[in-house]
Amino acid sequence: MYHGLPRDLFRFHPEPGRYLAFLGRISREKRVDRAIAIATRLGMPLKIAAKVDRADQAYYDEVKPLFDHPLVEFVGEINETEKDRFLGEAAALLFPIDWPEPFGLVMVEAMACGTPVVAFRQGSVPEVMKDGVSGFMVDSVDQAVLATERVLALPRRRCREYFERRFSAERMARDYVEVYHQRIGETVEPAVASIGGRRAHVGPVDGEPLAPLAGGAAEAP
Repeated sequence: MYHGLPRDLFRFHPEPGRYLAFLGRISREKRVDRAIAIATRLGMPLKIAAKVDRADQAYYDEVKPLFDHPLVEFVGEINETEKDRFLGEAAALLFPIDWPEPFGLVMVEAMACGTPVVAFRQGSVPEVMKDGVSGFMVDSVDQAVLATERVLALPRRRCREYFERRFSAERMARDYVEVYHQRIGETVEPAVASIGGRRAHVGPVDGEPLAPLAGGAAEAP
C-alpha cells in the first residue's frame, strides 16, 4: 500500500528548469556530497533545500566546504508551499541516498510536478520509480552523471501521469477500499440492498439495510 497525494497539491510544470534539485536532510544517509559531485561533473547548477538536524552536525561540517563551489546554492530548509516551485522549476531531482529508504516521499512530490528523478537503487526506490518514465535508477555516481544527461529528454507529462496512476490520493483510497473488502469477503463494489425496488446502502454497523422513507430517503430500522 503506497502513500498518495492530492492531485492538486503540486502543479504540473511542463517546462524544465536549468538547475538540479536536492531536497531533504543534510545527513550521511541522504548523501548530498554525491549530488554535488554529479552536478559539478555535468557543469549544472545545484540547489540544495535541506535542514540540518543536531544529530547530523558532524556530517554537515564535513560537506560544508563543498557548498562553496560556484555551481552550488544552499538555500536551507523550505516549507511545504515553497516545494512546488523548488521542485517544479528544476530540470531533475537528485536522490542519491545511501541507505534502505522506506519510501522517499520527495520522489513522488517531484513526479507530481512533472520533474523526473535520478535515484540510487536503495530501499524502496525500485518500487517507487519506473525507469525511463519517472526518471532513472543508478548504482554509482558515474551512472548518475550519464542518467542525468538522459533524464532531461524525458517527457515531463509522462512523469506527471505516472504520479497520477500510482501515487494520487484517489488511487490510495481505492487500494484501501479493495483491501477492506477483501478482508471482509465482499467485492469492491459498495454493498447495497434492494428494498421495494429502491437501492439502499447496507447499515454501517450491524449489516441491517436502511428502510426507505416516504420521500425516498432511508432510516435505520
